[in-house]
Amino acid sequence: MPIEGEQMPYKPKRPCSYPGCSRLTDGRYCEEHRQIAERHYNKYQRDPDTNQRYGRAWRRIRARYIQAHPLCEQCQSEGRLTPAEEVHHILPLADGGTHDAGNLMALCKSCHSSITIGSNNANRE
Repeated sequence: MPIEGEQMPYKPKRPCSYPGCSRLTDGRYCEEHRQIAERHYNKYQRDPDTNQRYGRAWRRIRARYIQAHPLCEQCQSEGRLTPAEEVHHILPLADGGTHDAGNLMALCKSCHSSITIGSNNANRE
């Protein structure tokens, strides 16, 4: 158990996954190759309809919403303080939802994954 004021250690850095790059990073790619990998994914692997729904306008809305709601709303309701990393559409765009603030929710990755998995399982039934 950490002493008050002492931080828990971070996970060790690992090499960038981009072919030929040996830089150490916290994520999958180093900063230089992250943008290249995202562009490649968006162009060749992501559904074009999704790109249209989640383009530049969405990134601006998302940034403003995260700035206004920096903590995970789900964790806050359970008494925990966790930084928000994702913005979730309560009613998905595919089901007629919008980017309006009333339809958005700031979540940490863990809460976003559990909500998304839960809603996908409910749609299958």
